[in-house]
Amino acid sequence: MARRVGTGGSSHAAASDVRRTANLSPEKRMAAQRIATDLVARITSLQRLGLGYLSIDRATPTLSPGELQRLRLATQIRSNLFGVIYALDEPSAGLHPADNEAMMEALDQLKRSGNSIFLVEHDLDMMRCADWLIDVGPAAGEADGEVLYSGPPAGLEHVQTSQTARYLFGPDNERLRTPRTPTAWLELSAVSMNNLAGIDARFPLKSMSAVTGVSGSGKSSLVTQALVQLVLESLGSETPHAEEELDPLQDYALPRASGRIVAGMESIARLVHVDQKPIGRTPRSNLATYTGLFNHVRKLFADTPAARSYGFDAGRFSFNVAKGRCETCEGEGFVFVELLFMPSVYAPCPVFHGARFNEATLKVTLRDKNIADVLHMTVEGAEAFFRNEAVIAKPLKLLSDIGLGYLRLGQPATELSGGEAQRVKLAIELQRAQRGDALYVLDEPTTGLHAADVDKLLSQLQGLVDAGNTVIVVEHDMRVITACDWLIDLGPGGGAAGGKIVASGTPLDVARNGDSLTATYLRKSMVRLTSTDSRYLPGRAL
Repeated sequence: MARRVGTGGSSHAAASDVRRTANLSPEKRMAAQRIATDLVARITSLQRLGLGYLSIDRATPTLSPGELQRLRLATQIRSNLFGVIYALDEPSAGLHPADNEAMMEALDQLKRSGNSIFLVEHDLDMMRCADWLIDVGPAAGEADGEVLYSGPPAGLEHVQTSQTARYLFGPDNERLRTPRTPTAWLELSAVSMNNLAGIDARFPLKSMSAVTGVSGSGKSSLVTQALVQLVLESLGSETPHAEEELDPLQDYALPRASGRIVAGMESIARLVHVDQKPIGRTPRSNLATYTGLFNHVRKLFADTPAARSYGFDAGRFSFNVAKGRCETCEGEGFVFVELLFMPSVYAPCPVFHGARFNEATLKVTLRDKNIADVLHMTVEGAEAFFRNEAVIAKPLKLLSDIGLGYLRLGQPATELSGGEAQRVKLAIELQRAQRGDALYVLDEPTTGLHAADVDKLLSQLQGLVDAGNTVIVVEHDMRVITACDWLIDLGPGGGAAGGKIVASGTPLDVARNGDSLTATYLRKSMVRLTSTDSRYLPGRAL
């Protein structure tokens, strides 16, 4: 006791000295039990949300937005709070249907605890589980934004102008397409990366394939990392993103995949990896500049009588050139306001209110529109305005066809979501002449898309295959998966429990596989579809 008191401890006889107490003393056992109980409860929350495959030392930058969102949700479940409003932006994005069910159970648990859950969501199953739906439309962009319906889900069925209702309640007019018959294959052998341990995989050429599986099963490791790296090495290329700005905090060196391509490269001349990385890091980069159509717009303004009389060339209409841009914001349209005790912000330029250009430049008009007016147009509006200018109308039509008609031409790249950035990149690729020898790799291209936009995307992807190209997607959307010619299902679980090919074949083949977790949800999707192909007749057992 004297020693304990001398080191600042308590003087009463019952006081414990943890440093000198036996390792299996009752008080240490009780402390360890409480710590273990809390630890197990936290781990259980992560497992229920489909994150059991993550390692404890997993670096945060390597987590997807969906994984980060579920980590935060697991923390809130353990907080035992009530009377809280939780707002989540597309929590189902990037989730396998099985993981999505776990997400819905977690949200329901928060609701039962006395909280309110507000979701921005496109997943139809999530909508059906909601207590209240607010549908905004009827389309997208600045001309829309009307609240079409607000009430219980069943009431949306009677709203004729709602595109959501058409997919949520309408008769399913889709038909399960007959898969293309492969004539050649891209074959990979002994692929090892992350949880992939020497697997062999093959993808049909000139077809559309989907790689499926629960979160952490190895889909991205196989497709967007191993496949991309091996194909690039065969093509003699270093990186598919050399032209993009890299963020040193996010873009780090990926581990190299081991394995080899044993067949099929003779049919591939080019790799197009369409990912969800941003198309720009500052407001100066926008849709018009990234797609290249702004160069043609500037030339049209330079050819106007007013521009020629002033001696203005095409460079005058670039906000990156000093002679035509606003001197205050230097063409950005925004000024950076640095705050000492609050986050710094971008504010519209006070001189020309975000127009980017100086007064002399803004005086030049093309059919009563100045250069700032054109940048403020939506893709759909610009498509109508430039309908007689083929070199400008073509990329605008592709952007509109792929579901981006609501974006403004001058919309800063920093405002685009990952899914929007991916579709912009795809639209650029669609502009190129199709030689039928390209391999397109996309990682969850339906992220953040309404079912109507998914249809538009599918049409474009099928068009690429019809032109003789090969398309491989990592995907969870069952409507996209059933439209593919070939599936590879990884699993059976995530992390160390995954990394194996559980099933492969046509959608029907995989749907009949009893070992595949994806097959359960694939069968539900296929039952809704009909086809003149006898293999898919209604009522025929899957």
